[in-house]
Amino acid sequence: MEFWAMVAQESDSGIALERRLVNEDFLGPGDVTIKVHYSSANFKDGLAITPGGGVVRKYPIIPGIDLTGEVVSSEDDSFAPGDLVVAHGYDIGVSHHGGFAEYARVPADWVVRLDGLSPRDAAALGTAGFTAALSVQGLLDRELTPETGAVLVTGATGGVGSVAIDILSGLGFEVIASTGKTDAADLLAELGANEVIGRLPEDPDAKPRPLAKARWAGAVDSVGGKSLAYILSATGYGGAVAVSGLTGGAGLPTTVMPFILRGVDLLGIDSAYVPIEKRRALWTRLGNELRPRHLSTIEHFAPIIEAERVLRSIQGGTHSGRTVFGVAGEF
Repeated sequence: MEFWAMVAQESDSGIALERRLVNEDFLGPGDVTIKVHYSSANFKDGLAITPGGGVVRKYPIIPGIDLTGEVVSSEDDSFAPGDLVVAHGYDIGVSHHGGFAEYARVPADWVVRLDGLSPRDAAALGTAGFTAALSVQGLLDRELTPETGAVLVTGATGGVGSVAIDILSGLGFEVIASTGKTDAADLLAELGANEVIGRLPEDPDAKPRPLAKARWAGAVDSVGGKSLAYILSATGYGGAVAVSGLTGGAGLPTTVMPFILRGVDLLGIDSAYVPIEKRRALWTRLGNELRPRHLSTIEHFAPIIEAERVLRSIQGGTHSGRTVFGVAGEF
């Protein structure tokens, strides 16, 4: 069987994403073969075509850390032809060929059967939406409720931030959205943000304070760096901050004060290696009580042949929301 794929190929001049006809043997090992309906654009996919990006171990590789579609064959009894599924994380799109192809083959214990979500909706959520759900679940597990107080969401126009706002608002939380994009206020309000503020801290050159006036009960942060330090200092007693990104830097110039004087929890959120049973349970919740109400507002569609253009926009910092790549019939 031959089929089309977008293959990242490294050369002396850089890394290009090439439309290529490949055969089934190119896919490598796995229990479940999936006809890919949709994939999506993620920061990690952008790194896959960036020299020195540090995520791909060996080229050539089919990127696409998210994929959704229909099972066409399975050597594992957990799945049958016709099942609609999503797969993401683990080594997909990094050292195992991913979703930017008409077919994918992955281990059965990387696959989630869809419940309450279409393949397109699951792709619109993807790794970013799953990370947002993990972050929100982390706050809920710390017993934060709408009555506890407002929740801050940074990087609010990004994939994690926009989905987190949508989920939190749907659960009844007051949401404060932080973004550097001054023209995004109307969009964020539509997603459910009660207040839109600029990047944090307001004065990036000011000396960080160990503790600031409490402004929120919790936060979903995809920025890190000085922003995270400020967020921790302004989180109220018994609050929690779920962090999943470092666009603002990997350093954390803070003190122990928020932790020992206010009992603040700092929750590290990793979506790549979440155990499969926990992953499947959270995807079920994403199709039900945690389902975002405004996926169509967040989502942008592009055919897979435009993947390189979209990923370059992520590299350049001009991308927002969630771009779903149509794969089936789009080569």
